[in-house]
Amino acid sequence: MSTLLVTGGAGFIGSNFVRHVLALEPAAGVERVVVLDKLTYAGSLENLRDAETDPRFVFVHGDVADRDTVAAVFRDHRPTAVLNFAAESHVDRSIDDPSDFVETNVRGCFELLDAARRHLQRAGDSAREGFRFLHVSTDEVFGSLGETGAFVETTPYAPRSPYAASKAAADHLARAYFHTYGLPVVVTNCSNNYGPYQFPEKLIPLMTLNGAEGKDLPIYGDGTNVRDWLHVEDHCQGLWTVLERAPPGATYNLGGESERTNLQVVDALCDALEAARPAKDNPALAARGLASYRDLRRFVRDRPGHDQRYAIDPTAIRRDLGWRPRHDFESGVRSTVAWYLENGDWCAAVQSESSRDRLGLGGSRSESSRSQDSRLGNAGPGAADAEHPPAPDSAQKDHRGAAIDSREEGCGGGG
Repeated sequence: MSTLLVTGGAGFIGSNFVRHVLALEPAAGVERVVVLDKLTYAGSLENLRDAETDPRFVFVHGDVADRDTVAAVFRDHRPTAVLNFAAESHVDRSIDDPSDFVETNVRGCFELLDAARRHLQRAGDSAREGFRFLHVSTDEVFGSLGETGAFVETTPYAPRSPYAASKAAADHLARAYFHTYGLPVVVTNCSNNYGPYQFPEKLIPLMTLNGAEGKDLPIYGDGTNVRDWLHVEDHCQGLWTVLERAPPGATYNLGGESERTNLQVVDALCDALEAARPAKDNPALAARGLASYRDLRRFVRDRPGHDQRYAIDPTAIRRDLGWRPRHDFESGVRSTVAWYLENGDWCAAVQSESSRDRLGLGGSRSESSRSQDSRLGNAGPGAADAEHPPAPDSAQKDHRGAAIDSREEGCGGGG
């Protein structure tokens, strides 16, 4: 029987993974799922309400970068596997203030690895054989691709943002603990995730909710940046497959093989909104004199260092472990849009818990100015509101007018 320690388990991917493993057949042997989460803006117990009633579920409120907290979790629960989703993951936020990303993504990963090393030293060789430390990472560590090609497991690292650099550092630490200490580490790098329970600062939930409310749909640059999209349920199944079958020291890339430009993604979301809630019946669009969700699109100033293209080649995990995604992008987007439209209470709850500070690109501004923007709901320079003011009835209300990239939280996500 296994005890899984899921760090960042109240975030987007982590909470979906918790639901996935709790729904497995008894033969999977999951005896306990311990979630360790700091509950920052993108992590919420609202994401785990259905898990809370399961007697196998345990929640610990704490910081992965706090050595005493991590040590206590290992001592009290004696995990047989660690899945590290805990991460700050929004690129724009990392541009604004990289310090949180270094603290959580680098130091937090180190504290977990070192706690696992000490845990196995105490437990002995028999415990080591069945133990796994699965570090969940991102394709952003590889940098930016040209028009052709895809990332493979041996692609050299070339991170181009503070977020990507912090995840690259954590990946290197994880592999170093395997080679130096023999810690049974496995690393995965995934493409952009989408699906239920994603915090509404990320592209798909942000555009869905903005569109439903008749707000602008801000798109960086000319919208030609390309990302590979993976449904979160497929990702979770892939992670369970890796946890069960991958040997220590292995690395696998997980991708959806669904490359889309940001503009294509926004258009697909507009089409899904039209099917679920026709524009002619949406009073928010009528108030702005608009007849189509696509009329809400706004192209805004690009962000610094915006990678042009990511694409994952998942051949290795398909060949070695038999995993492949089950969702196609079009049906996945339709079901995801429907989920957000049907779960307005969840959207309101997770956003009310957050201070909803504006997103990124304001690092040169004073803390007092940033604090004032947070209180007023201003998006700040470089965001959509600054260049394309929203309609008067939606102005100055929240940060969902901020220009965003398509980065999934996460991969790794405490978010």
